[in-house]
Amino acid sequence: MDEECEDAGLWAVGARYRPEPPATLASTTRFSQHEIKLMYRGFKQECPTGVVDEEAFKNIFCQFFPLGDATQYAHYVFNTIKHKQRGKLNFEEFLDILSRVARGSRQEKLSWVFALYDVDGDGRISRSEMVAVVRAVYELLGRAAVPPVQRAAAETHVDRIFHLMDTNADGVVTLDELARWCARDPALLRSLDTLDTVL
Repeated sequence: MDEECEDAGLWAVGARYRPEPPATLASTTRFSQHEIKLMYRGFKQECPTGVVDEEAFKNIFCQFFPLGDATQYAHYVFNTIKHKQRGKLNFEEFLDILSRVARGSRQEKLSWVFALYDVDGDGRISRSEMVAVVRAVYELLGRAAVPPVQRAAAETHVDRIFHLMDTNADGVVTLDELARWCARDPALLRSLDTLDTVL
């Protein structure tokens, strides 16, 4: 099958939801047309209707982490990217956030990390929100974690760093406090850069 026919098949009208053409999406994201076509194939295979709700997102996410329980972490990730009014997202919305997280500026990546930990969306990360997300990360790793993670490890981890981030000691971490904390540690800044290879 030649490339043009393959493109036509990818963006066929028969689906319930039809995304913008690859050239249009490439002009509005940081992905090439080729990368977009590959991502759309996977998206369409898992989400034939062209949109994904939280349950489908969790199922997809769990396939990437078979040694642990990715359910709760997938919930937090979906919470950062879902379309608030519908509780679902289409391919363009998925691609937009993936573009910003994987290939965006450090500030865009940091904003996404902040949104992940700001579970209730109030613009502040509480200690309990941080514990919940860190616990979800540990559950996600499951048997792959070396050394094995104990149940209390999430709280211990958060206790070790939360007070360092909360510079004004008001019990919450703001985006500015998170940015200042990350800026002091070159390893953390490098970890933001690796989001391109992780996603």
